[in-house]
Amino acid sequence: MNKYFLTMVVSLLAGVAKTGVADSYSLPIQLDYSLIKKAVVNQLFTGEGGAAEVWHDKHKCSFLKLYNPRISGEGGQIKLLNDVQAQFGTALGGQCITVLAWDGALETFQQPTISADQSILSLPVTKANAYDRQGRQLTIDKLQDLIKRVAEPKLAAVKVDLNESRGDMERTLTKFLPPENAAEVKKILDTLKFSSADANDEGMKVKLAFDAPLKKASPKPEAPFTASEQKQWQAAWQEWDAFLSKAIDQAASETQSQELRDTLMEILLESRSAFQAGLKSQSPDSGDPVRVFFTQTWQKLAPQLRTLAKELPEIEGLRYMTFIAATDVIYELESLGAPFGLEVSSDGLRRLARMLMAGKQQAEAK
Repeated sequence: MNKYFLTMVVSLLAGVAKTGVADSYSLPIQLDYSLIKKAVVNQLFTGEGGAAEVWHDKHKCSFLKLYNPRISGEGGQIKLLNDVQAQFGTALGGQCITVLAWDGALETFQQPTISADQSILSLPVTKANAYDRQGRQLTIDKLQDLIKRVAEPKLAAVKVDLNESRGDMERTLTKFLPPENAAEVKKILDTLKFSSADANDEGMKVKLAFDAPLKKASPKPEAPFTASEQKQWQAAWQEWDAFLSKAIDQAASETQSQELRDTLMEILLESRSAFQAGLKSQSPDSGDPVRVFFTQTWQKLAPQLRTLAKELPEIEGLRYMTFIAATDVIYELESLGAPFGLEVSSDGLRRLARMLMAGKQQAEAK
């Protein structure tokens, strides 16, 4: 699950809102079941045809495979329903002689659980039911024992391990943060932990906690762009603008929604105006064009994206759900702070834009 969870964590730590003195933070992240399913598939369902090959003998005459996972929430737990194919056989003369073959379904209930050191989120199985194709509960002792011994532990092994992710998070964050903050980023990532995890009807709600150095974060005002910087920005923005226009057309095509296209095009036009205003002149603390654009845009766009993501085929919908989860976290940070040197404001935009332009110039000079 680490790869998809990493997107949300990096988004969480890369944002900076209001300054203030604080040494601990706790932020909620809602992981939709489509995201959880993708993580489960990537960790477990890696066999031929998308199967989870949870057990086989050395001749592969006997095996237990899971297919087609479906994930939902029920009673405060994650409910996972898989198709099952099982076989017991023996190798004879270079061929497998089947003794018992069975097809059915395996239903497991799994409880989000945090390790004692709060660094690992796992999904141990609390209950398992096996059924045949007619929906009758399994009564074959040998198969029930096999499911208990090998299938349940494999399903419970799916996890998010922060210890395995810290290095990737640090490398990703340092691409978007001032170099002088690199040491602070590492210290903060070292304290990152899970404080709670609960399943609900829509997905899994996770709370992440981390400590930041106890100091007042005082970002310096960032000077407005000069005429030369404005020219550089316009060149970079034209590339970005063309990319966004293409992405909007693709989103509208995938969803067959003219309403979504109109909304996204309106947001793109608003972003041009808000970003240009934020780059050109100092803005008062109240009514900052970049901050106002961000908060108002997400309130308008998020409900549409959530509805459309549920209507799309799984792969297309997953892209939107990942974006929604990441942006939700940044939106939450509007009421919190972290001493990283980025902020959702005109000052923050100017600071980030200068970093990106400098990075592009260095790359072109090589």
